[in-house]
Order: sequence, then structure tokens, then C-alpha cells
Amino acid sequence: MKRFIDQELKKWKESKRRKPLILRGARQVGKTYSVKEFGEDYFDKVALVDLERNQGWHRIFDGDLNAKRICADLEILLNLKILPGRTLLFIDEIQACPRAIMALRYFYEELPDLHVVAAGSLLEFAMKDISFPVGRVQFSHLHPLCFAEYLRATGSDEAAGIILGHPAKVSQTVHSFLCEELRRYFFIGGMPESVKAYVDTGSMRDSFEVQAEICDTYRLDFAKYSPMADKHCLNAVLTTISQNVGQQIKYSRLGDGYSNPTLKRTFDLLCLANIVRKVPSVDPSGLPLGAAASEKIFKALLVDIGLMRHLTGMPVDVEYGKADLLSIYSGTMAEQFVGQEMVLSQKEDIYYWSRHAKSSSAEVDYIAVIDSMIHPIEVKSGAAGRLKSLHLFLQTYKNSPKGIVFSIRPYAELPEANIMFVPLYFALSATGGSRYSRVNLSNI
Repeated sequence: MKRFIDQELKKWKESKRRKPLILRGARQVGKTYSVKEFGEDYFDKVALVDLERNQGWHRIFDGDLNAKRICADLEILLNLKILPGRTLLFIDEIQACPRAIMALRYFYEELPDLHVVAAGSLLEFAMKDISFPVGRVQFSHLHPLCFAEYLRATGSDEAAGIILGHPAKVSQTVHSFLCEELRRYFFIGGMPESVKAYVDTGSMRDSFEVQAEICDTYRLDFAKYSPMADKHCLNAVLTTISQNVGQQIKYSRLGDGYSNPTLKRTFDLLCLANIVRKVPSVDPSGLPLGAAASEKIFKALLVDIGLMRHLTGMPVDVEYGKADLLSIYSGTMAEQFVGQEMVLSQKEDIYYWSRHAKSSSAEVDYIAVIDSMIHPIEVKSGAAGRLKSLHLFLQTYKNSPKGIVFSIRPYAELPEANIMFVPLYFALSATGGSRYSRVNLSNI
């Protein structure tokens, strides 16, 4: 399964400024698979150190953190010579041993020619109690498969190339094909095991079973958050968020019987675990947008649209049969999809706009920074005249040159209104993901 992360790892390997790399991401997004495949493709050997399965190996990181001594000990345990330039040292599930995270700085200082990759979930929990090696490591983040990666995984290479290109009109045949593939992606999602189950069997029901298993794994992980949060509260908040994607979050409505501070702490923990993503409201008067991000006014996304489908409990037979992708689950799945694609295109900085004027309900779904210019984003099926919030945004913020409306309509530009209508399947490239168009997945 070829991923964009493969190219990032290759660039990291060849960089003269290389540091130990920490690959972050939620559980089961494919971190271990991607690193092992990379190691097997570009190194003679992969020295895999799984610190969750091998608890006894934690003692290697007790006492002094001399990198050469650690490598010597690992060579004995792995029965493998670790050679700079020829061996990839892969420390998996590194969050299980916080001192291993601390040791990364010494690999950078004492063995700079050795390629070291660490991966793990719940890393933020492990890092809060240690002296973190700031400036001595690099980070990369792995997400579920985006729509282009999904198309590639299901054998539609040409279609993946189209949606990674500059948005433009396509034939009605291609448009219909991409819309139908996007409908499947809405339900299968981008978790690698879910996609693989569908590819192997052709059954969406098999992918649904995988989604249920992944959600069960997440719930089992909730025990690891104790005593920071109650597992029942975590489960309630996760379910409520999945049912309210696109809506402003109010802590008091996330779970019955819990105080606001408890619900806030629970929401923050799910964000730390990369299962939930906070989408703050911002003042789009200037850049960077994050400088004006609101702490109190925000929405939320799930890590994956397929997991969202499972957690909502939506009736698949009813929702899958709806003709308009914008009407599935009252438009919420389309908004989750665009947000999920924008997490990539916007390099994880994702925001929306909500007018703060009294009694105003004006808001636009997202804001994208494209070539240093601010663009309001709407996920709507309506005509240009019905986009009141978008028009208000463009009238209020003259620094914004154009609004983008995602729907299943064919591509069209309305220069007189400064609005561009773009099919949903172009969400990644239309919001600043043009760098991915230069990556040929078939050649990775």
C-alpha cells in the first residue's frame, strides 16, 4: 500500500540535516507498516525494537543513555549488527518507554550517521513527564489514507492522478466515476486495515468489521488514560463528537452526568491521542491564522471518516443510497471528508470562521491558506446566491481573493462573485495540496 509518507521518509534519509525521526499518529494508521517497508526498500537490515511487546528491553534505557552502549546492547538482543548507513534502527511503540524518547538526543549527538526512526501512539502522554530532546529530533505525522491514496490502493492510479492535479472540468463519465468512488470512501474510510479488507474481499461489510475492531481497540486504550479521565466519559464524548461533526462544540453537551471541567479534560485527551482534532474559530484579518484562534469557539473532526460512520451508528442502507453526497448524514460526512483532506493540505493547521456579532449565525465551514492568501471554504450544494455567509466573509475581509465551494457540481468559476465551485473529490489539491501532485505514488 503506497503512501505519501514513503516519499517523506526517503527525503529524510537523504537529508544532510537529518535527525532521529519521530513518526506520530493515532493507532492503526499504518506507522509500523510504512516504516518497515521503507527500511526493507532502502537499507540492508531493519533493527526493529518493539518496546510495547518487549517490556524487558526497557532496562536498556535505564541508567546512562550512551548511544553506543545502547546499540551494543540492542545488537545482542536482536542478534543483528547495527551499522550506520546500512541499518535502519526502528524503535516502535516508543511511548511505552519514555526514557527511550530521551535517548534520541544522544543518537543525534553521538551517532549522527545512524538512521533512527521512532514511532508510537499516545506519545503526548509519554512526553509530558520527561525532558524532551527539543531540537534533537524531527517529527512527521501519519494520517489515514486520503482519497488519492485510497484510489491508488484500489487500483485507480489514473483517477488518483486526476484529483491530485489542478482542479478543472472533467468528462461526465470521469465525474460520475469519481463521485461513486468517493461515496465508497465515505463508508470504507482511510484506515489501512479497513481499506485492505475491502480490496481483498470486495466487501464493504468486511471493512465495517475492521472499523468496529479499531474502535474497540481505541476503547481499550481508554484504560491507559486513567486516572486522567473516566473511560465511560471518554466513550460518551467520542460518540457525541462523531455525531456532531460540523457543529460548534459545547462541553456541557458532550456527556450527561459529568462536569464541564471533566468533559473538557476528556476532550483534550482525545485530541492528544490524535483520535479527535480541534478546529478553532479564527479572525481571518491576517496571518498566521493560529495567532487569532479561539480557545472557546471551536468544532471537531474525527481521525477518520470510516470510523465516524461506525461511531454514529448511522443506518448504512439508508445513507449509502442517497444520490447527493452532500445529503449523506445531513451533509456531515462531506464536511468531515473536506476537513480530513485539509488536515493534509494545510499541514494540520485547520480552522473555520464564525462571526462574533451578537445574534449572528454567519459562519464558513473552513478557512484555507493557499499561496499565503486566505480563502473561505464552504461544503454546500446550493447556488451562489444562497451562500450568504461566504458572501459576507468576502465582503468583510478584502484580503481574501476568492471563496471555494465544494459540492458534487462540475467545476465552475464565477469571477463576478469571486467564487469557485469545485467537486468534492478535488478537496486536497484545491485547498493547497498541490505539492502532492508532484508525487507519483506508482514510483515510490
